Amino acid sequence: MDTIKANPEIVKKTTYSILFIISFSHLINDLLQAVVPSIYPLLKENFSLNFTQIGIITLTYQMVASILQPFVGMYTDKNSKPYSLIVGMCFTMVGLFLVSIASSFVYLLLSVSLIGIGSSIFHPESSRVAHLASGGKRGLAQSIFQLGGNAGSAVGPLLAAFIVIPHGQSYIAWFCIIALVGIFALYKIAIWYTANLSERMANKSAHQIETHHLSKNRVIASLIILLVLIFSKYFYMSSITSYYTFFLIDKFHITIQQSQVYLFLFSGAVAAGTLIGGPIGDRYGRKYVIWVSILGVAPFTMLLPYVSLFWVGTLSVIIGLILSSAFSAILVYATELMPGKVGLVAGLFFGFAFGMGGLGSAILGKIADATSIEYVFKICAFLPLIGIITGFLPNLEKKKSVEK
Repeated sequence: MDTIKANPEIVKKTTYSILFIISFSHLINDLLQAVVPSIYPLLKENFSLNFTQIGIITLTYQMVASILQPFVGMYTDKNSKPYSLIVGMCFTMVGLFLVSIASSFVYLLLSVSLIGIGSSIFHPESSRVAHLASGGKRGLAQSIFQLGGNAGSAVGPLLAAFIVIPHGQSYIAWFCIIALVGIFALYKIAIWYTANLSERMANKSAHQIETHHLSKNRVIASLIILLVLIFSKYFYMSSITSYYTFFLIDKFHITIQQSQVYLFLFSGAVAAGTLIGGPIGDRYGRKYVIWVSILGVAPFTMLLPYVSLFWVGTLSVIIGLILSSAFSAILVYATELMPGKVGLVAGLFFGFAFGMGGLGSAILGKIADATSIEYVFKICAFLPLIGIITGFLPNLEKKKSVEK
């Protein structure tokens, strides 16, 4: 049996092989999740759904993930479960298969709930793996990890456009093969993770814990600010992931497949921009990355609903590049606010991000039914202005100390 062993040197150094494998696993996980919103136009036609029901589908699987992730993270902070990553991928695979054979709206909701459960198990523990393999380069490690997820979100719609849209709902089942590849990758991760945990237990006294001198109230206030920023980012992102294709089809009269190509361009820009935030945050400070990423995208989001198809595509790429750097910086900043609570922080922030995405999709679907898809994009354009509150965050780089 091939094993990936941990040793004291690996514990201290950045383990790029593990970072790339966990990033690849994240790619597969988010690719599989992206299949469902990518085929909304097909599901809308097959089940005669309105935009409110489309929003409810997103709300269902993202709220399941949102509610469960903090509890999974809190539990695994105290009881690490390396092989739980495989269990999470199995839930996602079964959920996708059931979506491929779903015959009613209720059946669809039950199926996507399993995908939400899979996500709730995957993200907290995989974030911990990235943290353990970072060797102190947490921003870089989180960026590599997030790059995989964003790349998966980009590739998912493209594969759905060419595999599912032309052939029908049943072809979703072919994505289960990709899930099996993910299970194999996570098995390799689980072996390394188990060895790494054993090594850390054996060398407990040698490890350093980073602390800060912020009061408990200041930490809580900072966490609330970060969650509000997550709200602005993911509420806006939900307008893209759930309704961008409808916006393009309705305003510019392009085909479903053409709209998926534009969604791929946006998602690809998100994947590319992800690598920027982490390393820059490591070097210059995460607060500034968060500020520029969220507030800096506002001029472009406000222009997008009013321009031609060419400029919509161009602006969406710019928006994806800028906005994508925020999450890695926010997540690492939050782990520095709460040292030793990687699972809880990852579960809370991934869960809140999923929850805001799901809630946003449901609310925006209701607004779209009452007004129009174009109106949805006009009101969402102002959400990044919330990024101005980043100024109230403390500069942790100046206040951290190291204790043995």
